[in-house]
Amino acid sequence: MLFAVLLLYVMFVDYLPAKQRVTDLEHELKALYEREAELQTKLHQQEELQALHERQLAALSAERDALVKRLEELEHELAGARRKR
Repeated sequence: MLFAVLLLYVMFVDYLPAKQRVTDLEHELKALYEREAELQTKLHQQEELQALHERQLAALSAERDALVKRLEELEHELAGARRKR
């Protein structure tokens, strides 16, 4: 009889709450994995956006450098034309 009482105690007092805790932890872990996947996706999008901005910045810098060079060439031509007059 004492064995049956101990068995019932273990089954209902210890086992069922522990089983519920495991189930709760599994749900929490699943939610964390979903959140991690969302954050990984967001990080990937941000990295792509940053790469795009870096490419745009490089293109604008190259364009600016080309314009500066052209301006210097035109100023040099203008100075030559003024000397000839």
